[in-house]
Amino acid sequence: MFMTILLPFAGGLGMFIYGMQIMAQGLENAAGNKMKSLLEALTKNKFMGVLLGAFITAIIQSSSAVTVMVVGFVNAGIMNLTQAMGIIMGANVGTTITGWLVSSSEWAKYLTPSSLAPLAIFIGVIIMLTGKRFSVKETANIIIGFGLLFIGINMMSSAVAPLKESESFCNIFATLGNNPLLGILAGAVVTAIIQSSSASVGILQSLAAAGLVPFSSALYIIMGQNIGTCATAIISGLGANKNAKTASLMHLLFNIIGTVIFTICSFVYISIVKPVWASGTITQTEISIVHTIFNVVTTIILFPVSDLIVKLALKISGAKTEPKEKKEVLLDERIMETPGIAIQSVKSEVIRIGGIVENSLICAGEILFDRDKNLIQSIKDAEEKVDKLTDIVSDYAIKLSSLNISEKEHLEVNYMLKVLSDMERISDQCENISEYISQLYENGKSFSPDAEKDLKEMAKICIESYIYAFKAYSEGKTEYIYKCIEKETEADKLESMFRSKNIARMTSNYCNAETVAVFQDILVSLERISDHSRNITEDILENSKYI
Repeated sequence: MFMTILLPFAGGLGMFIYGMQIMAQGLENAAGNKMKSLLEALTKNKFMGVLLGAFITAIIQSSSAVTVMVVGFVNAGIMNLTQAMGIIMGANVGTTITGWLVSSSEWAKYLTPSSLAPLAIFIGVIIMLTGKRFSVKETANIIIGFGLLFIGINMMSSAVAPLKESESFCNIFATLGNNPLLGILAGAVVTAIIQSSSASVGILQSLAAAGLVPFSSALYIIMGQNIGTCATAIISGLGANKNAKTASLMHLLFNIIGTVIFTICSFVYISIVKPVWASGTITQTEISIVHTIFNVVTTIILFPVSDLIVKLALKISGAKTEPKEKKEVLLDERIMETPGIAIQSVKSEVIRIGGIVENSLICAGEILFDRDKNLIQSIKDAEEKVDKLTDIVSDYAIKLSSLNISEKEHLEVNYMLKVLSDMERISDQCENISEYISQLYENGKSFSPDAEKDLKEMAKICIESYIYAFKAYSEGKTEYIYKCIEKETEADKLESMFRSKNIARMTSNYCNAETVAVFQDILVSLERISDHSRNITEDILENSKYI
């Protein structure tokens, strides 16, 4: 009998978790841009942080994953602990969505797994096979995941139904209901093992559907599940800095404090006010209600004192203060828990590198006519920084691309790597120009007024071509793309014309051979800068076909 129950239950659990992941991935891909824009708009306003945490958790169906992501943000320096606290509180609220989806088979009879799930999977497969656009396939994933989730719950409920006649199994739940500590411990251990409070609640709901779970037991198990979900973030924080460890500790403290408050209230209520509840069984919908009340009310109660939780976590972790300066690169592998946001983080770093390149390019234009050694050194320093950042960001993007991400996300990552490569090459050309000029000035040579005039015009056009390309990438405005292409076309014409003029100056002995050669080298570097700028805009146009 044991195996006839365990095997179908394990299969149902696997299908439930797999369905939940497929549905979450589809939702995340569909809402990826909204998640990115919300992250960009994040401020120190904790209330906005709560809303953001709830939204993202509702999308990816895992408060554990969101908290791990928060640990990564703090470790990377993207987010401070005050912001992290808001996200953590919101994550607890957002994780209740899965429970309501599962319990919908009770409060919305037309959503019964036996009738809706097969239909959902059939429709989802048809859409997947016939749809060609990414958005359509993501919708198919959501529908298929929804159907698998319901089938998994139905399998688990059917598998454990015979246990209703088992006196020993019923006694276990009775013991958990009479002893709050054991109930909390059971919920925490199961959740910590399977690394998902949503899945843990789903298991509890499948047992409730079979009429096996007393109300009192469910109360304490649900509270324990909220503590168990902290395990993933705590493990993730072990290899991070002290502030990131503090973030995972804040999650644990928040849930422990909330559990203590609700355990006392629940014990008093069940023991004195409504003792009849202790023996009555709980339904799937009632589990959703209890789970939601616990997380929402805990957030409301602790929101005003959340700063004190941050201070307590700081004291326990030994982190003295939050860092004033951000890390060199605002990337952390924990952020890869949500690829949509990880991709946005990579884009933010590419934009930051692009800003450094723009500044180098402006300096390169200035040193053509200004013998300021500080400008030459600043270009050299910037090039070293760009090379270092490019290596780090590229390695991160390659790791991100190797994950099980969608085809659309693969294209985005590859697109950003192309843009980054062109930016790095433009930085190289800026350094080349500084070296040519430095060599010329060291030899006591200078350009003729006519040559200076030509270089000034060429530099202006090429710098503008990059600025337009950079704006097109960072701001996403198509108008800049065509302005960049226009400038690059003009640069090609000027390069040919100025090369001929340069040779004419040499043949007429108006300029010496050394300045002619340096002029030619600078002209080539400037023209290549405009070429790489155009490459960036063409990559944008190519990428826009798939986004």
